[in-house]
Amino acid sequence: MKQILPILTLTTLTAAAFADAGAAAPAAPAAAGLNYNRVGFSRSGDSTSISVSNLLNGGNVLLTIASNGEGFNAPSGNDAKQIALFSVGYVFKNVAAGIDATVSVGGSTNGYESGYAVDLRRSLSEVVAGLEVALGYGHQKNNGTSSTYMSYELAYNINKQFSVAYGITDPNGSAKNVHVASVRYNY
Repeated sequence: MKQILPILTLTTLTAAAFADAGAAAPAAPAAAGLNYNRVGFSRSGDSTSISVSNLLNGGNVLLTIASNGEGFNAPSGNDAKQIALFSVGYVFKNVAAGIDATVSVGGSTNGYESGYAVDLRRSLSEVVAGLEVALGYGHQKNNGTSSTYMSYELAYNINKQFSVAYGITDPNGSAKNVHVASVRYNY
């Protein structure tokens, strides 16, 4: 039963993408202030990660590659401390009220992680210039164990190139939330 909402969301958004692809109308512009081409440095507890995200050819396909120094949920006995994480997503720009929705699938180079996510992102420049908020839902399979999570993030664009963010990931079934501080360079 828990799987129905994500499956319906993915199905609806995929159908909308194919409907848009067949239409002759130009793509909707991105919401003000949202930049997807960026390099990020994030810290959570004693874990540090570096990521690169890029909209391919300036379109709607978002590719993200990340490295996590602690071996992102690597099973015990695994000697590899560096694991490359990747995801490919489609950004539905300006879906409603300036909200961008991204549907993505991803995994890791060691094969232990895989999953999908739906993320919503919106600029709040009408409240405070440079402010934005993001909300995400994801399902992750890690070494045979499945889990879901919600993520929340508040970001502030200092200028066009640099932004800072603070996020919380709330894993389902876990009493411990993950707090993440990030610094990003937009290009």
